[in-house]
Order: sequence, then C-alpha cells, then structure tokens
Amino acid sequence: MHDESRRIEERVQRLHDQRIKTAIYAATVPFEVEAWQAPGEPVPFEEAAAASYEPFVMGTPWGPPWGTTWFRMRGQVPEEWAGRRVEAVIDLGFTGDWPGNQAEALVHLTDGTPLKAVNPLNQYVAIANPAQGGERVDYLVEAASNPDILANDFSRPTPLGDKLTAGDKPLYTFRAADLAVLDEEVWHLDLDVQVLRELMLELGAHDPRRHEIAHALDRAMDLLDLDDVSGSATAVRAALKPVLSKPAHASAHMISGVGHAHIDSAWLWPIRETKRKTSRTFSNVTSLADEYDDFIFACSQAQQYEWVRDHYPKVWARIQESVKNGQWAPVGGMWVESDGNLPGGEAVARQFVHGKRFFMDHFGIETKGVWLPDSFGYNAAYPQIAKLAGNEWFLTQKISWNQTNKFPHHTFWWEGIDGTRIFTHFPPVDTYNARFSGEEMSRAVRNYSEKGGASRSLAPFGWGDGGGGPTREIMERARRLADLEGSPKVVVEHPDDFFAKAREEYPDAPVWVGELYLELHRATYTSQARTKQGNRRSEHLLREAELWATTAALHAQDYAYPYEKLDRLWKTVLLHQFHDILPGSSIAWVHREAEAEYARVARELHALTAEAVAALGTGRTRVFNTSPYDRAEVIRTADGAPVYAQVPASGSAPLTDTAPPQPVTVTGRVLDNGLVRVEVAEDGTLSSVRDLRAGRELLAEPGNLLRLHTDLPNYWDAWDIDKHYKNRYTDLLDASSVTVVEQDPLIGAIRVERSFGKGSTITQTISVRAGSPRIDIETDIDWHETEKILKAAFPVDIRAPHSSAEIQFGHIQRPTHTNTSWEAARFEVSGHRWVHLGEPGYGVAVINDSTYGHDVSRTVREDGGTTTTVRLSLVRAPRIPDPEADQGRHRFTYALLPGATIEDAVAEGYALNLPLRVADAAGAPAPVVSAEGEGITVEAVKLADDASGDVVVRLYESRGGRATGTLRTGFALAGAQITDLLERPLEDAEVTDGAVTLTLRPFQILTLRLRRG
Repeated sequence: MHDESRRIEERVQRLHDQRIKTAIYAATVPFEVEAWQAPGEPVPFEEAAAASYEPFVMGTPWGPPWGTTWFRMRGQVPEEWAGRRVEAVIDLGFTGDWPGNQAEALVHLTDGTPLKAVNPLNQYVAIANPAQGGERVDYLVEAASNPDILANDFSRPTPLGDKLTAGDKPLYTFRAADLAVLDEEVWHLDLDVQVLRELMLELGAHDPRRHEIAHALDRAMDLLDLDDVSGSATAVRAALKPVLSKPAHASAHMISGVGHAHIDSAWLWPIRETKRKTSRTFSNVTSLADEYDDFIFACSQAQQYEWVRDHYPKVWARIQESVKNGQWAPVGGMWVESDGNLPGGEAVARQFVHGKRFFMDHFGIETKGVWLPDSFGYNAAYPQIAKLAGNEWFLTQKISWNQTNKFPHHTFWWEGIDGTRIFTHFPPVDTYNARFSGEEMSRAVRNYSEKGGASRSLAPFGWGDGGGGPTREIMERARRLADLEGSPKVVVEHPDDFFAKAREEYPDAPVWVGELYLELHRATYTSQARTKQGNRRSEHLLREAELWATTAALHAQDYAYPYEKLDRLWKTVLLHQFHDILPGSSIAWVHREAEAEYARVARELHALTAEAVAALGTGRTRVFNTSPYDRAEVIRTADGAPVYAQVPASGSAPLTDTAPPQPVTVTGRVLDNGLVRVEVAEDGTLSSVRDLRAGRELLAEPGNLLRLHTDLPNYWDAWDIDKHYKNRYTDLLDASSVTVVEQDPLIGAIRVERSFGKGSTITQTISVRAGSPRIDIETDIDWHETEKILKAAFPVDIRAPHSSAEIQFGHIQRPTHTNTSWEAARFEVSGHRWVHLGEPGYGVAVINDSTYGHDVSRTVREDGGTTTTVRLSLVRAPRIPDPEADQGRHRFTYALLPGATIEDAVAEGYALNLPLRVADAAGAPAPVVSAEGEGITVEAVKLADDASGDVVVRLYESRGGRATGTLRTGFALAGAQITDLLERPLEDAEVTDGAVTLTLRPFQILTLRLRRG
C-alpha cells in the first residue's frame, strides 16, 4: 500500500478546521445590546441594574484597563427554532491563546441571579433544550476588561499592572453577541474527529493503529457533504464509530481525571479581581455539574470559598448543593495555596487549621490531602505538618519545571526532617490545566517514572486563572478516552479515590528525603522585599499578641481574649502568603496593597498587645520577652537611652539599671565588648572580627562586602535568578563616610554611608552591645537600580561540609560543595531567621529579620585553609511584571554571630525578630509556660480556638536531636492532652508534679492542650 499519511492528515485538518467546526452553530440572530461603563471599581448588581444604558454596536472598542462594563442583552428565540438547543454565544473580543488574564464576564438574569461566565474558551450560555419559539431572553452581563499582562511573552515591562498607571484606552473590541442553535450532531462529530486525529498523530509511524485511524478518517471524510455538513454528520459519525469503539489494551496506563480550575488568589490581577474570577468560574462549574452526572471538580483555597459565600450567595448555594451531590470536592485543606518555602512554621500550621476548619464547618468534610500544584518548592517540614493536620497525601507538579535535573519519581513517599512520610504524587501530564489532548495523554504515559511498579496517574483538567474551569468539550474528550485503543484509559474521579488506589497498588513506592527544591524561580526568595518583610513581622507580631493576650486572659479578671480579631488578622496574613504574593511575583497593584495591609495588620497587633499588657495593670516599667528563650541584652527606653535587661523566656521583668558583664569600648574604628572585637575598614567593610572567647579570627576576607550584580534572567524576571548573574558585578567599596555614632558602655556603633549606581544610597550602622557576641548591621537602603541584585557577603575561616538554614520547625542541611548537578543547581536557596556554618568545635551564624534568599560557597586558600562564604540576598530590581519592583526605601537588620552553635542561632534568630517590649505593668505574672530541656522550643502560646479557656502550646525540638524535659505552667494545671494541629485530642500527656513530661524525637512538633485548674 502506498503511504498517503501526509495527504490524509492535511485533508482531515482542513475539513475539521474549516468545515466541521464552523458548522457547529447552525443559525444565529444577534442580541440587541446596550452598555454602561461603571465608574471606578466594580459595583453591586443592584447599582448596575438601575443605571442608564446606551445603545452599543458590535465592533465597538470597549473596556479601559481594569474597568467594568455592564451590557444589557435582549433577544427573542425565533419561532422556527422551537425544539432545538439554543444558546447565547458571546465573544467580547477575546485575544491571544491563553484563556485567563484577559476579558471575562458573568451573565445574570434581570433579577440578579448569576447564570454562567463567558470566557475565551467557554463562550456559551444555555437558553433551553429544547427551546420554545418566541421565548424572550434578557441578560445583564458584567464584563471585566482585565489587561493581558503576559502579552508579548513577558518580553518588556508594562504599565498595565496597576490601575494608577494603566491609562484608560479601551483594550477590547466586542465581536459578537448572538442567540444561536447548537447543532449537537456536528458538535459531537467535531469532538470525534479531534480525539481521533490527535491520537493518530501521537502514535508511532509504524504503529498499525495509527494507519487504521488515518484510513478510517479518510473514508469518513468521503461521506462529509461540504454543502450540508449538518445533514451528513450522522453518517460520518457512524463511519468513525468502529475505531472509536476499540477498547484500550489491558495494560494501558490509567489516568484519573479531576476537574480543576487553578485560580491564583492574586497574580497578574489584584485580589478584588480574584473575587470575581472565582464567582465566574464557580458558576461555570456548577452549571457543568448539572449537565454531566459523572463530573467531579476538586477545589482548594478556603479563602476563595469565603469570598464567594460573602459576595455571591446564590453561587455559594449552588456549590453547597454540588458538594452534597458528590460532584464538588473540597481539597487541599489550606486557607490559600501558599508559598512552600517562605511562611513560618506556625503560619503553615495555621494555613491548615483555618482551611480545614472552614471545610468542616461549611460542608462537614475533612479534606485528606495537600493540594499545592503551583508553589515554587516545598520545605522539608511539610510531611510532618501535613500529617499532624490529618492529611494522608500530597500533590504538586511544579517540580517538573526543574531547570537542570529531572525529578526521578511521580509517585513516592516523601520523608520530612523528622522522619514523617506522606504519600505523594506528581502528575506526569505536567500541567494542572489539562484538556485531555492527544499530546497530553501521550506525554503522561511517556513521562511516567513508575512504569513496572505502578500504572496510574492523576490529571487535573480545566482552564484556570479566569479561563472558566472545565468545559463540556473536555468532559466529552474524557468520555471518548475512557477505553480507547492506543490511548491511556481516562476515568473522572475524586482525588481521594485516586490516592487510595495508587497507594494500594504501590505501597512500597520509593522514598525521597528532604526538601522538594525547585530548580527554577529562585529569585522568589528575594523579590519585593517589603512584602516579605511585612510577612515576617506580621508572623512575629501575631505570636506576640497571642502570648500576651493569653497571659492577660489568665491573670486579668475583666480581660476578654480577642478571638475574632486574631482570627481575622491571621486570615489576612495567610492570604498574603499565597504563592504569587509573598514570593514577589505579582503586579504592582498587588504588592502596593499588600504593603498597606501589612501596615494595617501591624497597627492592630501592636494595639492588641498593648491592650493585653495594660490589662495586667499599670505601675512600674517592665520589659516583656516574647521569645522562648531567656534574654540578657541591651535595649532602648522610650527616650532612646540604652539599658541592660534580663528577662525570662515568655515572661517579663522590671526595667532596672543592671550592670553588663563588661562594657563596650570604641577605639577609632574598633568595637570591643570583651567577647568580640570588630574592626571596620576605611572602605566600610569588616576588616576583622575576632572571637575573643575562642581566640580566633572569624573572617578570611573582608566581611559585610556589598556586591551589586547584574541580574537579568533568561525569562521570568521577578521569579528567576540565573547562574550567570555571578559573572558581572561591582563591589561597593567607596564609602562616603565611616563615622562613630555611638560610644556608650552599653553600645558602640559605627555608621557607614555609600552612594552608587542610579542615585541609590546605603546607610549601615554596625553595632556591638555589652554582654553579647552578636554584631548587628542595621541597614537603610534608598534603592533606584534596575535589573540588579545586591548581596552582602561574609567569608569566614571555617571548613564546613554543609550549611544549615532554618526552615519551619527546624533546619535543613545543604552541602557546600557541588559534586553533583543536584548540588550545583542549589546556587540560591532559602532560609528563615538564620544560616549556620560549623566545623567540629566552632561555628558562626548569620541572622536576619526579613531576608530569605542566600547562597553558600567554598574555596580552598593557598595556605590550605578553607573559606566558606555566606551571602545574603538583600534586594532585587526586576521590571516584569512590576516595572517599579523594590524601588524606594528598605530598612532591615542582619547580624553576624561568632562562636555560634545551632542552639545559639535558634535563640538569636528569635531575639532579633522579637524585640523586647517596654511597657508599664503592675504585676509580674509568671510566664504562661516555661520549657525546660535542651532543644525544646515553644513556638506558639494561645487559648484554644473553641473558647473553652484551655491553653494550647505548640513546641518542637529545634537542634535535630532527641530531647527530654518538662513544660511548667504559670497557672494551676488540671490535665494535659497531646493534640493534632486542630487541637483535637490524640492521647493524654504525662503530667508529673504539676508539669508535663516531654520526650521528643529530632524536629518533632508537639501540640499540647492544657486544662486549667
């Protein structure tokens, strides 16, 4: 037989694209359309319904950036269409090939009932099936003219990312608004041909099945009447039925399809637009559930449910009904799909507490899995945190984006830093917006790493980010692929069912230990530094407010614990930990609002803490320590005077003029407190840091070296820092002044000022305090650079085989060498409050109050010694998607801690991030709890969420070793229980002599519920 593959393939493509697809709608009549442009921000339906509308003609430009245009559409179904399927078909002037981040609309009845959204790949609204001739149709359509920030493939900055700079030029041209007859037979033929053609093109050239399909399509096209596609569609479909009916091979891969609509809670649009995106998509989903009984939709992010509940109650009611019917599956159990690296440990715990509680309260469902498809790496504490929240499985797919190494597994056990394992799956289809195309199905099978051990994978399907979610076309594809030769089998099912089957099939799946590091998007540890600083400070202010509110509730008779306020503030902070807000990868509008929200949160939390402390009464001035460690350090009073204070962990002490162990001396540019001696060079770097206790010089080269690198990644500007950034840089060595600014027995400080680049300035105050080896570097930057990154380097004379960086509830070790491609790919990594380097007998820590990104490298000197360098990433200057990212003022502190153990790093990390608070208080209540035992660290103290009055304490082992000790209370203890993160009892805790006995494995998290006597 002659090879006619090319002729057949080209014939089928042309007939499908030009004849079959264009015949899906058999007849149309236009709507009569009027328009009203809403002024400013979106308005409620009632206001739009009462507005005055003007006639609107198709082909007219509409929609300024971020605007809302309401369209009134009126039409009548022709009498001759009676009994046929009639739909409204609306094309707002959709552009590009991405279904999100552009024009979208929600169609309402005139009484305000939302019907369905209109999106680029989902333009219809069903009228009736069958229709009644003469039926009147009257809609009000809320259309959002969101700009396409991704236009031009992210190739250049755009002012469209903020309504303040976007202008008012219309973005879209309305193409059509029609009543139309859907020819269902042609529509099904279109899908038959699509599925077969795509499958054919994925099969091998020597696969008989490919040629069978090709010739079947060729013969079927002979039956297509080009002058009457509708009339011949049934015959064409009948000709294709035999090849569509052949069952899949017995060993075919099984794909579990799960309806999905990944909606970023903010990204290339502001939060206010996400509220509308969710309502539009969720109205689509509930409509599709009415049409397809076998449809199941998985949806995470409790915050988005709450938005719909509060703003779109009719859509909320439909969601509740779909959940009852088993077609809507709440998943994930988190308040939002947060970033996987940057939120603190307690914040990750609260993501699950608030998320899971929402789903239990409103649907009676406890979610079983972590659904995080799109975060930029996942910390190694996740398995334990997830299991303690009652989760059984974990899902993501982002690691498939790795720049260097292909992750070796798709189904595996993920083991965290404490030894906890959770069953984990990466969908090999490598997308969370699948549509069951032939290419996707082939990729899933080809890509699947577990062949021979397992045979099933999961595929989330549906258009996200405002694309409208799953469509009827995707559901029809799934039905055709359920059992089709040459293709994997497809079944639509709940993700819990998939995970149960996958675990049963593959119980001895391989194990991956440690973090899931994404070899891409490494700059998200640094971009939008003020957003990150707002998160860090909010987390610590929440800890402070909860501790002192608990103290006041226990000791002040008239004080009421602020449950509702704390709940609201936590949810605000959790929302802004979303994986495109906290990482700094959103448009300017998002980060402008985030900074304002963090400022508001800080004001409220400072007020709550002040109220709690005031409730303890007024009298003498006291110092309050929120840290879980005893403190002895220099602080400043209200008038700025330094005072040496000694305060117990989680407690308070009178402000007294206690003498420090040894005063600070300042000689020239040398600071000395008897523990460390610091020399500042003429260029402002640290020329020497000598640990006087150990008798050794810490620095191998000048320290606190500020280096300005060119920083233009290959593609994702706000997301990425590519390895070539290291090759071009300028060291900032021209200090305009180096001045002693404080010379007190308690504090010695030297200020270094620099100017550089495009008018940027840096002022750093290097200070040493009495009684502490910590060297603080308070930094004030006025930043005006573009496409640059600023790093601060500390090259220390330590041969460290690995660095240790704090993560949630512990720390992780990373090799300092680059023996393998996996190690070399970690050229920029994340950490929380500290990074530690150590060799046997000696270590050093670099502490920070708001910095996450850093790198660690090592070289061997000519003298045989090893220089290990820690470099903090201080600030970046990407231009996409926010052209003004990080511009302006930044204030933060980082510190060098010579002679530090891991325990020292933990304690000083808390100290720098939890400044001692000075306030008037009458009494000296005992700390709510006091932990005794090395490595036992209290992370949170609060009252139980059920308002029972019980005290809840969360603690963990922080050194990475076993710990034993006790937890003593500052109140009469009637009993104690070990609970999960949601404060549900697991077992009784051992209580001896009024104290809780503690035995912890390395990095174990323990939540205790303490009943008051």
